[in-house]
Amino acid sequence: MPKGASYDWQDRCWTLGRIKTVVGRRFHLICTIQGMRRLLMRNGRCCKIPACPAM
Repeated sequence: MPKGASYDWQDRCWTLGRIKTVVGRRFHLICTIQGMRRLLMRNGRCCKIPACPAM
């Protein structure tokens, strides 16, 4: 099963909005997309924009 399939997403692209949704559901947190980006950056993750849009 590809990652993301358990969340009923057809593509494998983890956007900040999707990460925010998963974290919110799992840990019962409410945060903004900008806050999620800061949290990821603080923990050594990077946010990249894909070179081409997903099909």
